[in-house]
Amino acid sequence: MIKIGILGAAGYTGGELIRLLINHPQAEIVFANSESNAGNKVADVHEGLIGETDMTFTAEMPFGDIDVLFFCFGHGKSEAFLKEHDIPASVKIIDLAQDFRLAAPGNDYIYGLPEINRDIIKEAQHIANPGCFATCIQLALLPAAKMGLITKDVMVNAITGSTGAGQKPAATTHFSWRTGNMSIYKAFTHQHVPEICQSLTQVQGTLDAVIDFIPYRGDFARGIFATSVVRTDADIESIVAGYKEFYANAAFTHYADKAIDLKQVVNTNKCLVHCDKYGDKLLVTSCIDNLLKGAVGQAVQNMNIMFGIEETAGLRLKPSAF
Repeated sequence: MIKIGILGAAGYTGGELIRLLINHPQAEIVFANSESNAGNKVADVHEGLIGETDMTFTAEMPFGDIDVLFFCFGHGKSEAFLKEHDIPASVKIIDLAQDFRLAAPGNDYIYGLPEINRDIIKEAQHIANPGCFATCIQLALLPAAKMGLITKDVMVNAITGSTGAGQKPAATTHFSWRTGNMSIYKAFTHQHVPEICQSLTQVQGTLDAVIDFIPYRGDFARGIFATSVVRTDADIESIVAGYKEFYANAAFTHYADKAIDLKQVVNTNKCLVHCDKYGDKLLVTSCIDNLLKGAVGQAVQNMNIMFGIEETAGLRLKPSAF
């Protein structure tokens, strides 16, 4: 059994991670840490787990008893935590924040996108789990990059559910503001753009194009739906063949022959991708569940790869029929 510790376990990602791991055939949660909820039952905070677990949040962090540690912190807190705490070198770390996603001198965290980094994830001690928007957009564009098609600026629009903003209430997340409403935020400046460009450069070799990304807040709880427009003269038949080849061995990313929708992926670890061609414009549609393939589902997928077990273990989740 893989022995697991979770930090920041009381938030949305912490709750989803616990939900996955208590049903994982080879996982054992040793501790779920939350300073503010220490002593409270997990199911009293994550009420969807009533009847599923009797686990209690703890302030303790017995790092010596675990094989892998998940960081479910907000951005910027992981790096600070590591400066203040000694974690045994034998403990693997999977960080869900953005602190270590960009390559830099002294950064030994492997970017945890299995579709392009599976072989090095197998050998990694530390993983930087990709961002939710970044996952959805990269998986739309990486096959095009592999074919060398991203030579001009790419226009991306993507809409996300309210859980993407985290559990702490804010002016743009509470129900009375969000319901029946839409808005944009961080247009052209979103923090996930650099990691998208990093992966596209890795696959294509060079990247001179700009990723013009406009994110939207949506009137729903879970999921990301993205459209990306790539300018290319390549024919649709060769493009589709390239996409299918790129994802032929992917455990959770699938090319769909017809138009996709969000309900096909919500509550699963899947990413669906579809292409259409209009003149010289390639329209790539992609969608994921932001909490699963966009966060903890992908983190568990990375854990499985790191420990040499079946990549899909604990992740055979089904979408709703309606």
